[in-house]
Amino acid sequence: MGKKKRWLTALLTGCMAAALLTGCGGGQSAGDKTTLKVGVTNFADTLEPTENYFSWVVMRYGMGETLVKFDEKMNATPWLAESWQIGDDKLTWTFKIRDNIKFSNGKPLTAEAVKASLERSFAKNNRAKTFFEYTEMTADGQTLTIKTVKPSPSMPGFLADPLFLIVDVSSEGERDFAKQGPICTGPYVCESFVKEKAVMKKNPYYWDGEVPYETVEIPSIDDPNTRAMALQSGEVDMAVNIAAGDIGLFNDTAKFHIDRISSLRTVLARINNKGILGDPKVRAAFISMTDRKAYNEVILKGTFIPGKAPVPPSLDYGFDQLTDPNAYNVDRANKLLDEAGWKDTDGDGIRDKDGKPLSVDFIIYNSRAELPIYAEAVQADAKKVGIDVKIKPVDYNLLDKIGTSGEYDLLISNITTANTGDPEIYLNWYWRTNVNGDNPQNGSGYSNPAYDAKCAELAVEFDPAKRRQLMIDMQQILLNDAAGLFLGYPETNIVSSTKITGAIMHPADYYWITNKIKPAN
Repeated sequence: MGKKKRWLTALLTGCMAAALLTGCGGGQSAGDKTTLKVGVTNFADTLEPTENYFSWVVMRYGMGETLVKFDEKMNATPWLAESWQIGDDKLTWTFKIRDNIKFSNGKPLTAEAVKASLERSFAKNNRAKTFFEYTEMTADGQTLTIKTVKPSPSMPGFLADPLFLIVDVSSEGERDFAKQGPICTGPYVCESFVKEKAVMKKNPYYWDGEVPYETVEIPSIDDPNTRAMALQSGEVDMAVNIAAGDIGLFNDTAKFHIDRISSLRTVLARINNKGILGDPKVRAAFISMTDRKAYNEVILKGTFIPGKAPVPPSLDYGFDQLTDPNAYNVDRANKLLDEAGWKDTDGDGIRDKDGKPLSVDFIIYNSRAELPIYAEAVQADAKKVGIDVKIKPVDYNLLDKIGTSGEYDLLISNITTANTGDPEIYLNWYWRTNVNGDNPQNGSGYSNPAYDAKCAELAVEFDPAKRRQLMIDMQQILLNDAAGLFLGYPETNIVSSTKITGAIMHPADYYWITNKIKPAN
């Protein structure tokens, strides 16, 4: 397809999307001072914050807040809690809840309400206990006390994860959280929600400054080209994660503001240890045949950093000192596959063994523009060494189930590696041994006793230097074991019209719509 034809197709697609939202050529244009319009990709079927990872959407849309918030350097700072301290026993945490905060229904935020909300998260989502487990939780006025089973050095960061956003549990009988959105403390409250579009209204009880807009409309525009076109045509005021190839459309600083940062994310292809890739030689060969430098510098035009280690170089966890034994080396990949007994016996270009072709399924989702690009590049490189890669696109909502059940050979994700301030939870979830379902995110079957021992040490270590070294050591074990394919490290961005101010991309990637976004004049 020629360049002109591609852009015409994108323009028509953009107009069709806009027609769905406002009617092409009609409706309220972006820049209206009472309504903010935000183009996003939404993966949530519902707004129930304990389901899947939907709490991220509840927070991103300006509804939900947690006790603790990350600043732009990923330090844990007060939010709904004004302060906290840990007892001498290293188990007892005391949080002082701010006075005079109300939920969006006018009910007061008390320590008892916070306790009920945290207990609800633990009751409804098994992922909660992978952060910490508690022996007791008590509330007294505005003081919340949590006693953990074992020392939890990262406790404030744990409670900044969107899974622990605070909802008014007492309102559940009056409101369907899934369909209508939970009652929270954020600047906006849900008026209506379907997966394709959410509408927020101003929270009249908001505690932390003026709420500038009466209404926030949030269309979900999964196609990156269409999302860029919607911003360019003025159908939305801001858009989250404009694709690398479209950023150049917004260089006119009189019309647009680009806020882009090196993210805390890694594009990871999880590798299943229970199938064909369970053979260490095949796994190592697979990683060795991927030209990650070319993927990132040539195909993605330098907007991603070439992948190597689990944690991106934007975080200070030894990236430069880590060694990748499976760096790009096609000759080594071919040699390893030969040694593993995979030969092309029928001359069809695909290796086989015991009558079976060397074929793997690569599960992807399309709402992030780079993911199918990576998968197709891997597929092309794999064919050169005799591996058949079958790309299987799925809806993002299925990803968590596929990941936990292990129903994949390779499974791509664009993952935040420091969702609690440092990479501890990320390194735990995907690679600590899953014993009888106690670590459900590791559905790959990967298990290494030395790695598990480091995980256990890290979980109770308070000293920052020792924590850092443990996480460097853990990454080297994963690299030595060929435990995952780390494809690249993205930038992330929010692009906004100059008709608004305050649209900023935070490293934590949780805080998209805030009351700091307001009309420019």
